[in-house]
Amino acid sequence: MKTGSLQQHPHHSALVSMIWNIANGLRGTYRPPQYRRVMLPLIVLARFDAILSKHTDAMKALFDENQAEDGTVKFPQVLLDKKLTEIVGKDRKEKLYNISGFNLARLLDDPDHIRANLIHYINGFSAKAKDIFDKFEFEKEIDKLDEANRLYKVLQTFVGDLQSHGLTLSPDVISNTQMGYLFEELIRKFNEQANEEAGDHFTPREVIRLMVNIAFAEDHQELSKSGVYCEIYDPTCGTGGMLSESEKALKGFNQKIYLGLYGQEYNNESYAICCADLLIKDEPAENIIFGDTLGVKNAKDKGNGFTPHDGHPSKRFDYMFANPPFGVEWKIQEDYVKEEYADKGFNSRFGAGLPRINDGSLLFLQHMISKMKQPEKDGQGSRIAVVFNGSPLFTGDAGSGESNIRRYVIENDMLEAVIALPDQMFYNTGIYTYIWILSNKKSAKRQGKVQLINATQYYQKMQKSLGNKRNELSEKHIADITKLYADFAETKDSKIFNNQDFAYLKITVERPLRLNFQAGAKRIEKLWEQTAFANLAKSKKIKDEAQIKADEDRGEAQQQAIIDALSGLDDTLYTNRDAFLKVLNPTLKALDFTIGAPLKKAILEALSERDPTADICTDSKGNKEADSQLRDTELVPMPSEMPFPLSLGYDNETDLDELLTALRSNIEAYMQAEVLPHVPDAWVDEGKTKLGFEIPINRHFYEYQPPRDLAVIKAEINALEQEIIQMLGNLQ
Repeated sequence: MKTGSLQQHPHHSALVSMIWNIANGLRGTYRPPQYRRVMLPLIVLARFDAILSKHTDAMKALFDENQAEDGTVKFPQVLLDKKLTEIVGKDRKEKLYNISGFNLARLLDDPDHIRANLIHYINGFSAKAKDIFDKFEFEKEIDKLDEANRLYKVLQTFVGDLQSHGLTLSPDVISNTQMGYLFEELIRKFNEQANEEAGDHFTPREVIRLMVNIAFAEDHQELSKSGVYCEIYDPTCGTGGMLSESEKALKGFNQKIYLGLYGQEYNNESYAICCADLLIKDEPAENIIFGDTLGVKNAKDKGNGFTPHDGHPSKRFDYMFANPPFGVEWKIQEDYVKEEYADKGFNSRFGAGLPRINDGSLLFLQHMISKMKQPEKDGQGSRIAVVFNGSPLFTGDAGSGESNIRRYVIENDMLEAVIALPDQMFYNTGIYTYIWILSNKKSAKRQGKVQLINATQYYQKMQKSLGNKRNELSEKHIADITKLYADFAETKDSKIFNNQDFAYLKITVERPLRLNFQAGAKRIEKLWEQTAFANLAKSKKIKDEAQIKADEDRGEAQQQAIIDALSGLDDTLYTNRDAFLKVLNPTLKALDFTIGAPLKKAILEALSERDPTADICTDSKGNKEADSQLRDTELVPMPSEMPFPLSLGYDNETDLDELLTALRSNIEAYMQAEVLPHVPDAWVDEGKTKLGFEIPINRHFYEYQPPRDLAVIKAEINALEQEIIQMLGNLQ
């Protein structure tokens, strides 16, 4: 079964087309990328109106009844909220009402006062519903439309077109899931106009269903119990797609389950849509926080309820889902994150380390890990499903922040699986993406193991592309991939590894420095390429022109003196540096000025060339010097019997000696097998050794494809040539 249009409401295409046509009527007052400012809150307004309009008079009457002429009230606000909400639905728990006496139909009865009445209508909503329109900043758009004399016409067209096409946005007809599809389609179209990334707002629903199915796959028995309570969290919740799909999945096999849905979102528009979705479903929207999950230091209070830090600091969750923005800088959050990391270390959310500033994906992963329920404390654990691009799998050198974060996850046995998805699955990008599954409640068979799943061929082509999205998962594909995970077996598309298989030592392999020396004319000429020599004739003075000239003259004289002294040496080729220094040092000391260490180094650099037949250069203690140009690195696999976690600090220095002692025989064996047969004079500089972790999933599923036979290729080229010749002949 297809997951695209066939699962959407029959009116989906008609609604999208109608709304888009109405949006085009805003042209002039708005540019196409700005249409969303009007259309998205208008859709939410129509959703609320479909629920409330038939109760308009009853709600207004109750409110008026509560207001005494002397300013007192019959009911306190809490009780009034309850009574007004009960008018909408006896069993309704979340406050949703409007006391203005208006609805969309009545607004159109008074075109002369449309602005004032519409604002009054919006201000008449219950607190959370009004906050949703505040986040849309809808009143600004109302004023803008009114000034352009378009407000009444836009509202009239919107309501009229719905009626004339026999369409409705009522939750009784268009479910919240279907509304999710509608919002996603419209946001994608709006973003295309602005050349923006739609992926900042949502993930394809079939990808979410796959994440949800896998996250719950091993817990069905527990989750099927009567009265079980489950808390779900998305730290980048966008319009709420992951929360709504996880709720749908859980209630699909247990109607009696109690759910707490939590999230945080920094985009005001996405936040508003998410809260509207929950409010319509009669679920607590207060659990969705408007703010920056990672944190912003010294954030300005704009009076819009923005929370510049983790909005659920003390909460822990059973399941977590997220699609953090791909490859997005975290400069805005940098000061806050670094301060938390420096002050609290592993008592912070980011104890394992910080990634590079150009991608904050792994910061969100660490944040989610900090929200896990702990089996030793809570008697239960948590599971995380998060979608990344390829970067978190391997980006970052050994010992880097990214590598250490992977190390922390794998060492502590939290990574259950990584699933490679097909390309062209997302609306805003055609790149390959990967689902990470993490848990601190691994089943016995998964302990100490990581499952890699290659699902890149599990897709079908869409009948019609949506942006960069050309591929989709069918329900069968979702079921098949979920089964691969649940079976936890070695197959063509599923491979099982020990945690240690993703660890390696990055060793630095040195080779000795071998140089010859000669004071010949060509090499003396190279002195001018050496910075320390060239700077002799440059003055450090800025304004004193006389002093500058004196400094430059003195420097030029010294340069010439050095050249003359070196030219006085014979052009014997020395293959031993010490032997050459016995000739050079007296020559330099004979000059009437001192040759400092940087200048002497520059002279030796100019007069030397690498020579594999020369003697090895040694330092003052007789130790071999390494040739930086011949320096190389090798990755030594971690032995499978190495116990995790390692007794090594995340600074890659603490207790490194202990680790090197334990693994020295492995390093030596690697050198004997892989390096020394080719370069017998090489050695390992242990001081530069680093521990690294990466997840090279593509390498593990790589299948060699032999090149085609040359005769076949030649035949194809000849055939193409003949075809071209024939085509050209037909043009004459």
